[in-house]
Amino acid sequence: MEIREFQKLMYDLYAHNDRRRGAAATMLWLVEEVGELSEAVRRNDTENIREELADCFAWVGALANLYNIDIEAAFLQKYPLVCPTCGKNPCICTD
Repeated sequence: MEIREFQKLMYDLYAHNDRRRGAAATMLWLVEEVGELSEAVRRNDTENIREELADCFAWVGALANLYNIDIEAAFLQKYPLVCPTCGKNPCICTD
């Protein structure tokens, strides 16, 4: 699945709920999922990490849809197949 396909799927499944909920509440859901991911990482629970990463990605898609932002295009603009800081692939930055 391509990123645009994923984002369209999130739109088709949940856009009506996301619009009703609004951007601020959608952002809170994303933050909650990031907190759950943090707990899973703290416990080193690989299966739960997998689930929480998927949840975080889904909420990022929901937020992008609310702002009509194409995640794939935004990502490639910010990260044009090289590190945006050093311009290399792989990155040679020290941090």
